[in-house]
Amino acid sequence: MAAYKFYAQYALKTNDGAYYIERYIDRVAMNALFYGNGDETLALNLADEMIHQRYQPATPSFLNAGRARRGELVSCFILQATDDMNAIGRTINSALQLSKIGGGVGINLSNLREAGAPIKGIENAASGVVPVMKLLEDSFSYSNQMGQRNGAGVVYLSIFHPDIMAFLATKKENADEKVRIKTLSMGLTVPDKFYELTKNNADMYLFSPYDVEREYGTPFNYVDITAEYDNMVANPNIKKTKINARNLENELSKMQQESGYPYVINIDTVNKANPIAGKVISSNLCSEILQVQKPSVINNEQQYETLGTDVSCNLGSTNIVNLMESTDLEKSVDTMVRALTFVSDASDLDMVPSVQNGNRELHAIGLGAMGLHAMFAKNHMYYGDDEALDFTNMYFMMLNFYTLKASNKIARERQTTFYDFDKSTYADGSYFDKYIDEVWAPKTQKVQEILPSIIYQRLLIGNN
Repeated sequence: MAAYKFYAQYALKTNDGAYYIERYIDRVAMNALFYGNGDETLALNLADEMIHQRYQPATPSFLNAGRARRGELVSCFILQATDDMNAIGRTINSALQLSKIGGGVGINLSNLREAGAPIKGIENAASGVVPVMKLLEDSFSYSNQMGQRNGAGVVYLSIFHPDIMAFLATKKENADEKVRIKTLSMGLTVPDKFYELTKNNADMYLFSPYDVEREYGTPFNYVDITAEYDNMVANPNIKKTKINARNLENELSKMQQESGYPYVINIDTVNKANPIAGKVISSNLCSEILQVQKPSVINNEQQYETLGTDVSCNLGSTNIVNLMESTDLEKSVDTMVRALTFVSDASDLDMVPSVQNGNRELHAIGLGAMGLHAMFAKNHMYYGDDEALDFTNMYFMMLNFYTLKASNKIARERQTTFYDFDKSTYADGSYFDKYIDEVWAPKTQKVQEILPSIIYQRLLIGNN
């Protein structure tokens, strides 16, 4: 971490901001002690990982550890809005609360009825998703962590939602100021059916979430559009809008070139790879978190009649170049997983019960990676060539292996599992089939030289 960045963003200051009262080494020590939670060995190991820059906690975790006046330790959150005013109001309040404690927030708006849909039988009464986007943009601009971290959010919409064109138009430079979205990020959830229709240059139908929920008894987000598309097209009770799929793809690509938005989540691909019982419907601000959610039901008093699950992202990053210099990669990763587990344990998210419920049920963590380009440059590998692909494959396979091993150790120590573990592909073993059926070792000479042989020899022994 650069000195300027540390002192500008992380260092503890006096109340008037005139003096710094901690150094980088002090912040590292505070993180190690805080996340060690009384375990001296873990604290020392964690300090070693951070001071050698093999591990970097996420900004809220590194910034807030050990402070009396602090935000939460969690990087970001994922919410969902269901199709009624109570739920929309609760979602906006939740976004304010989560932004206040320093988290970026992702919100899926796909369940909201489209502009012009009926409300209580009155046609053309609904305003659609764009006004809700404006409310959320203003909420994130207003709510930040005591001025230290700007509020940030992203909204996701199904590409089969009738408001899709209005949604995309909010990022146009010449959009009317009443609808233009300047600071709120945006993304799409795209099922395989859209690509099939685009490939065939076919027309596609956009479906009213209000009607779909009435017919299927579940929010629009939770309906498998690829599987149910033909049935929904044939259903006379579901209002539809017809557009050309390839024209929509062209508009989407044009907007990405102009603004960098929207993000795209290939939602069928995600759910095919999901090992956990339930459905992934959305992602977060950086699009790297993909976790199952369940919808809540909110009554007129803004209370939960049915408490669903939303997502908190407990994140940290490995530094690839430095971690490859570790003398004990397994120990390094185990230390990181334990630190992240404490983030999940210590987070107080009661202000948004659905997020707290998701954290308690799944206690999910995310150990990521940074510096892949630096690793390629250091070892003279070209992005996309056989050596780069071989290294990337090996690195993330090892990271996956050691994080799962560490998680398994913690589960054994605590004599507990995450919610519905018995319904996961971890439990029945099918998750590991692809690893058992293939020999996982470097395929290129350069990667064999980069990776200490002891690392993948241990993995081969473990697989056998």
